[in-house]
Amino acid sequence: MITHARWTAGFRHRICRGLASGSARVGALRSTTEQQAGSAAPIGCHSVSVFLFTLRIGFPNTFFPSPPHPCSVLDLPPRLLKPFPGRVNPLPAGGAQGHSPEPLERSAGRRPRCCSAPSCFSGEGLRSSPSSRGRRTLGRRRTVQPRLAMDLEMLSREFSLYLEHQVRVGFLGSGVGLSLVLGFSVAYACYYLSSIAKKPQLVTGGESLSRFLQDHCPVVTETYYPTIWCWESRGQTLLRPFITSKPQVQYRNELIKTTDGGQISLDWFDNNESTCYLDASTRPTVLLLPGLTGTSKESYILHMVQFSEELGYRCVVFNNRGVSGENLLTPRTYCCANTEDLETVIHHVHSLYPSAPFLAAGVSMGGMLLLNYLGKIGTKTPLMAAATFSVGWNTFACSESLEKPLNWLLFNYYLTTCLQSSVNKHRHMFVKQVDMDLVMKAKSVREFDKRFTSVMFGYRSIDDYYTDASPYRRLKSVGIPVLCLNSVDDVFSPHHAIPIETAKQNPNVALVLTSYGGHIGFLEGIWPRQSTYMDRVFKQFVQAIVEHGHEL
Repeated sequence: MITHARWTAGFRHRICRGLASGSARVGALRSTTEQQAGSAAPIGCHSVSVFLFTLRIGFPNTFFPSPPHPCSVLDLPPRLLKPFPGRVNPLPAGGAQGHSPEPLERSAGRRPRCCSAPSCFSGEGLRSSPSSRGRRTLGRRRTVQPRLAMDLEMLSREFSLYLEHQVRVGFLGSGVGLSLVLGFSVAYACYYLSSIAKKPQLVTGGESLSRFLQDHCPVVTETYYPTIWCWESRGQTLLRPFITSKPQVQYRNELIKTTDGGQISLDWFDNNESTCYLDASTRPTVLLLPGLTGTSKESYILHMVQFSEELGYRCVVFNNRGVSGENLLTPRTYCCANTEDLETVIHHVHSLYPSAPFLAAGVSMGGMLLLNYLGKIGTKTPLMAAATFSVGWNTFACSESLEKPLNWLLFNYYLTTCLQSSVNKHRHMFVKQVDMDLVMKAKSVREFDKRFTSVMFGYRSIDDYYTDASPYRRLKSVGIPVLCLNSVDDVFSPHHAIPIETAKQNPNVALVLTSYGGHIGFLEGIWPRQSTYMDRVFKQFVQAIVEHGHEL
């Protein structure tokens, strides 16, 4: 059994060698720096010193070869060489560097004996006679704890003096804190670049559309770098409405009548100051469809309008019935399965500018409505092309994902209250059709749809409504080029519900799938306030269709 004295002396010897080796290496760095800069050692040297010291203690023979003898490279401050209780006298004049140690003695079964230099702590206990070892063994059990406490106290003091000599600016501003910060930063950067920042997956059903996007919309093949401090799905979804800016846009509102006696609110951005398209009759027009309870004032809609303005295009925002402040003239709202209002809007806009290139872009539920319309009408549409963002492909899967406890708490309940608020403003219009008291007690979007939406549009059950509302069923029938951007971590549209195989069967459909981005998030950059990856995809795609659409 190893005696306490031998164990303690060996531990002392290990620390001594660590101090010596680390100090010698840092001393070389420090002397070079002082010669060049004429100042004290930089923080980096302190960082290296503490790092080397740690490695020497924990891994004495792994990272650095041991010196011939600790005293030969020892370069400690004079205070560190003060004698401690029970130690021998300090070194003679000349210090440790001038001391000539005697050779280490090695013999079978014995540990090496250090020299007599006090900086090596004299090596007491490393070599002793059998009789002295026997005498110490008799009182070992009684003295182990006090001696261990004393030794640890002395070691702590020695280490503190070393750090005080090497590091004088405190932990947070010292090399120790800098080492931790730099180490964590490097590790996080490696993880981010290897696991977070990735190129999106491009899925197309035809070679021509794939080649067209690679040539004229290169953003879909570039690496997407999510915001480094907020790349998780829920974080991106929750943060986007608060962190992204809202550009100032002046709309011109128009109310158009529907065949059932209702009215639809359209917000126009005419862009009459466009220098690229001076003739309003040929100025490209982009129809924008907001999300479930969104209007023309949503930040993602305003950014799309801003980018369209830069390109010289005209925009018109389709506000669903009853959500933008207009009066509800008939007991009917909206849903993503019924495309009658959208057909009315598209026909109206095209009749005003029949010679202008006409495109559409839908976000979230607006994209679901747009895809259902394109799937129903096929090629008989005045639209040249369309783009969708964060679409819920399978309504059943969307509802199931949103009903998970955390998602319900963060998203589902809030959306339910927004829907209830939008219909409660027109409560008097629905009292004959639905039980509004029961509707206002709904705790989820599914319950709201079951008690209100499915009843409003004449579906026999919520399952019938959700089946008819799912865009994946009509994706094969889309007859114009469509770009669909989705994030596979979107809690509103789970990745297993994205119709990848169906998209491969239609040459007009292209799916762009990012690993991160959330629902209408796609934040990028250190401070993602001005634009998002979604905005860049929108801008490049509509520009490619307007300027190079004839290649398709």
